[in-house]
Formats: sequence, structure tokens, C-alpha cells
Amino acid sequence: MGIALAAPLVARAGPLIPSTPDLGKAEGRCRAGESGPALLVNVAGLKDRKGNLKLEVYPSNDEDFLADDNILVSAGKTFRRVEMAVPATGNVQVCVRIPGPGTYSISLLHDRDANRKFGLSVDGIGFTGNPKLGMRKPKAAATRLSVSSGGVSQTTIVMNYRKGLMSFGPLSQ
Repeated sequence: MGIALAAPLVARAGPLIPSTPDLGKAEGRCRAGESGPALLVNVAGLKDRKGNLKLEVYPSNDEDFLADDNILVSAGKTFRRVEMAVPATGNVQVCVRIPGPGTYSISLLHDRDANRKFGLSVDGIGFTGNPKLGMRKPKAAATRLSVSSGGVSQTTIVMNYRKGLMSFGPLSQ
């Protein structure tokens, strides 16, 4: 079901269908020696090196951004997922294959307790475009990433964690 941001963060329309955890993984996995189309995401501002990272690629419009993965795939829309353990050391990068040049919105979950869902007080979240976050999902336009080549493009996502009662933000430097 995509990255669930907790009820107040995500307003979804339509029936809820249970997520298929492996949906989009075969299409999203980068393979050694491939030249693209792919996106290499540099991850900045991790709170710690615990748990897993889950990156998901969506169409960049408000209807489809963070929509249920089963619905997107059934409708023939873009959805990709990559999951990996957080590396113990070094720079953190996540590679995801994309369908080709186009416009996408990407979410990245730091699932610190590795329970496969977003924990409001535990986990971190980030998006392409690095929008300022409150208690609602950002608009797709704020997370939009345009990819113009069929090769490997790069972007950076800054992680956000809960700050106080009503907002999320990057960790203090």
C-alpha cells in the first residue's frame, strides 16, 4: 500500500486493498552493469543506522502519489519499490529502475524498527524535492522530479523525523 504515513498524513480515496509487500520490486531493482533508465538516490540526514529503507516511485500527480500499490499496478500506472537494510557505514544510496524519461514523485521511508510500516514517532520519511513537512502528505508538485535521460540520474533526499507534536523536519546539524 505504499508508505503509509499514518491516518492524518495520508488521505486516500477508494477501497483499501491489502498491500503486496513485493509488488514493484522486480521492476525497481537495479542490476549490475545496467546503464538505465534508473535513479540513484543519495540519502542524507539519517537519524541512525538501524532498520531498513523503502523507496517507492509514483506517478507525479495528487491522485496517484502515495496511492495503493495494487491499484496503481492494476491500472497500468508506474509503481516501483526498493527495500534494503540501512548500511552500517558510508554514504547511503538507493538505486531504482524507472520506466524512462518522465516525471515522478518518490518517497523514502527509514523504517527504523523494520516492521514494514510507518511509525509516527519512530520512523523517518523523505521525498524528492525535499518539501517542508507537516502532518499531511505533501502535494505531488512539491515532490516532482523530472528525469530527462534514459541513463542513470541522481538526486538527494533529506530524511525528516517527528519534531514535537505537529511537524516533521530534518535533524538539527
